[in-house]
Amino acid sequence: MKNQLCIVLDFGGQYNQLIARRVRENGVYCEIKSYKTPIEEIKKLNPTGIIFTGGPNSVYDETSPHISKEIFDLDIPILGICYGCQLMAYTLGGKVESCTKSEYGKIEISHSGGTLFKDVPEKNIVWMSHTDFVSQLPEGFKVTAKSEDCPCAAFECPEKKCYAVQFHPEVTHSEYGKQILHNFLYDACGFTGDWIMDDFIENTVEKLRNQIGDKKVILGLSGGVDSSVAAALLSRAVGKQLTCVFVDQGLMRKDEGDFVENTFTKMFDMNFVRVNCKDKFLSALKGVTDPEQKRKIIGTEFYNVFWDKIREQGTDGFFAQGTIYPDRIESGRGNEAGHGSTAVIKTHHNMVKMPDDIKFDGTIEPLGDLFKDEVRAVGEKLGIPHELVWRQPFPGPGLGVRIIGEITEEKIKILQEADAVFRDEIKKSGIESQLKQFFAVLPDVRTVGVMGDHRTYDHLIAIRAVTTDDFMTADWAKIPYDVLARVSNRLCNEVEHVNRVVYDITSKPPGTVEWE
Repeated sequence: MKNQLCIVLDFGGQYNQLIARRVRENGVYCEIKSYKTPIEEIKKLNPTGIIFTGGPNSVYDETSPHISKEIFDLDIPILGICYGCQLMAYTLGGKVESCTKSEYGKIEISHSGGTLFKDVPEKNIVWMSHTDFVSQLPEGFKVTAKSEDCPCAAFECPEKKCYAVQFHPEVTHSEYGKQILHNFLYDACGFTGDWIMDDFIENTVEKLRNQIGDKKVILGLSGGVDSSVAAALLSRAVGKQLTCVFVDQGLMRKDEGDFVENTFTKMFDMNFVRVNCKDKFLSALKGVTDPEQKRKIIGTEFYNVFWDKIREQGTDGFFAQGTIYPDRIESGRGNEAGHGSTAVIKTHHNMVKMPDDIKFDGTIEPLGDLFKDEVRAVGEKLGIPHELVWRQPFPGPGLGVRIIGEITEEKIKILQEADAVFRDEIKKSGIESQLKQFFAVLPDVRTVGVMGDHRTYDHLIAIRAVTTDDFMTADWAKIPYDVLARVSNRLCNEVEHVNRVVYDITSKPPGTVEWE
């Protein structure tokens, strides 16, 4: 059964994926498309609702993203957010001007009713980010909310099925944003909430069986959340027809390779091939200190090993990978992905070009329509261990970018032990759920210390922990002093060659979450 569809048309907004996630949290299937998507294609998709995203441009600038007025004649409810709000007004004959006073951050608005504000208090806090505003509404529209400095914080015309908000209901800073989106989806559009994860698993397994038939499937298993859930889905669908190739380059966290192997050989019906190649990677990285060069070497060596093993296994059948929806968007698959400017933000590790000599019958991406939180939900329903499903984000080059300077076997051992101690203490402290990411870093720094009345000159360990909603910005976590004290004490006493611990208290921006 085909799900009802909500389309998010991307005009270059930074929150496009977040909007789609919030829509799906309401039980509505959603896809992101470029604002350049032809009207005829939108008609064929037959969406039940459309949302215009925000964006950094001004609608009265001719070079800014615009849209055909024809979209408003499709008899499909449309919600405009921020730039999308201004674009709706401008396209339909209203006026947009520069603000005399811009609004950024948390702003109080008051509303006068209307479809979007059902069950929302008259006064509430929203998240604003704009330098332009709608100064004159199109004919037939009415203002439904305002702030002290914005006379048109929301407006609507139910007869034309048009609704708009100047603020961002998708971010958590908007107190009743979830309710506002729910009202649009269910009251304005008439969605029934048919996007259910159990149905996704059942339907996907059936589709995979029909697509694969009696052929073989090879999956590159990294041990991360995405590839692990893809492997579990494929295992349920075709069992021993699936072969998972796991390349252990020696740069994973302590005992992680063994954990991945034990999980997939004991829990799932599949063929599991583990390639241990730490020495090969260490040899290629010898003497290299530049972080970008390290990344390229690790990536190149990984795929050399991986594709060589694939050639051994044979290429009759299908190739599978754990690509998820944000990967498709950020890697710029045109309208299929939907990024407003169709620019490539970054090339993902699971979206690289296949060697010319390797020919499969096709590529299977069973998670290609899901966001990360949805992938985790599928993983839990498939019975994958909690510690793997909720595994923290881990860089593709592994510990290679958490060891500053040259990578050596001794440094890998030190960092693995230090990271294990840090994670153990955070888990024991009961604050793990409050942190989005935490890890240890081994800077290329040695310091003087005193241990047992003897002078030492050994490694410094930096620890990092952040809180964030979306990783676009992040704040350093306020870990209690007693927890930090226990971490420091254990690191200096239990991990050989460590005599000093520092805590990174840099937010993003100006820093990044990772050090390299």
